[in-house]
Amino acid sequence: MSSSPSAIEAQVASKVVMYSTTVCPYCQMAERLLKARGVEHIEKILIDREPGRREEMMTRTGRRTVPQVFIGQQHVGGFDDLSALDRRGGLVPMLQTA
Repeated sequence: MSSSPSAIEAQVASKVVMYSTTVCPYCQMAERLLKARGVEHIEKILIDREPGRREEMMTRTGRRTVPQVFIGQQHVGGFDDLSALDRRGGLVPMLQTA
């Protein structure tokens, strides 16, 4: 039995996390790309509003810039990494198995 797109979206909904800031064009582009691929909810961690979360992001990713995207427990990276994954055809399968 195959899952319908809405069932897949429901499974993915709580599994996409993005470290972001309130004013970040690359964060907005990452969010648009994820939503275009069926993600309805992205848990956004706004590191400019919660400064302690910046240290958490840097510890988890080894990076200082936003966005930083996680799908499930997998760190995808920033917008360029997310976009490259999508161009290679790997984003949708990763979302489906998250």
